[in-house]
Amino acid sequence: MMVFTGPEDVPEDFGPSAVTIGKFDGVHAGHRAVIDELLSDARASGLASVVVTFDRHPLALLRPELCPEPLTGVEQKLRLLGETGVDATLLLRFDEALARLTPEEFVSHVLVDTIHARSVLVGEDFRFGRGGAGDVAALERLGAEHGFVVRTVGDVLVGPAGRVSSTRIRSLLAAGDVAGAGGLLGHVPTVRGVVVHGAKRGRELGFPTANLSPDSDGLIPADGIYAGWFAVDGDVYPTAISVGNNPTFDGVPQRQVEAYLLDEDIDLYGKVVDVRFVERIRGMVAYEGIGPLIAQMRNDVERVREVLGRS
Repeated sequence: MMVFTGPEDVPEDFGPSAVTIGKFDGVHAGHRAVIDELLSDARASGLASVVVTFDRHPLALLRPELCPEPLTGVEQKLRLLGETGVDATLLLRFDEALARLTPEEFVSHVLVDTIHARSVLVGEDFRFGRGGAGDVAALERLGAEHGFVVRTVGDVLVGPAGRVSSTRIRSLLAAGDVAGAGGLLGHVPTVRGVVVHGAKRGRELGFPTANLSPDSDGLIPADGIYAGWFAVDGDVYPTAISVGNNPTFDGVPQRQVEAYLLDEDIDLYGKVVDVRFVERIRGMVAYEGIGPLIAQMRNDVERVREVLGRS
């Protein structure tokens, strides 16, 4: 997949294209269904398939107090989009200049002059342009003027879970339901970050952990113990994951993601890794002393082995 980080990066002879536009936070199952339709349109018409998205949620600029925490960072989002098979992603920087564009200017500058759109696929509630002034009717009118057709897609439903949305996925992660969130995402919830030095309490207890930097990408689920996978340098390891601030100990001021690789002890400091959450084992508990904590950690590891089929 080609990645363009602004209109200026797109070659003049690129296209013509079939396009879909959106935030694509999480690149969840609903997004993937839309992209599947995009790919079908592009193949049928001999067009390049393009996703137009943004480097941040528009509310991060317009109403930061209302902006939801992103499900994925930009790097994660681009990787997930690349897995869908689209030809290109145009990643727009959502800044004051972009926010000021009128619907007409957005269509002319981005869709027509930059990627030479011939087909545009959007949701039924799609809004665009300064202050959200443009809607689907405006896009259809502008399409008639500039020579592209507009198609809309309704809500995507996934089994009994119903409508797929980033909001629902955030709610599930906040409750620790990583399995349910994964069902709506269409992939395992993942946090990506750099392994940093911690207090080394896990090693002292017999369970050495890889601690992720606090500024990792990806929405961290609720505090608790999880079964999951740890990916680094192309290898994947079964893992017990702790999320929280270690309530048994004093002086841990912020939430941490700590991963204990089953039956492995590898030097991981400074490496960029993916921690993938499969199933929640239990919530976070403060224990009366080290002995009960170690006993519980042993039980947790055995439960993780069962969940991951590594008993």
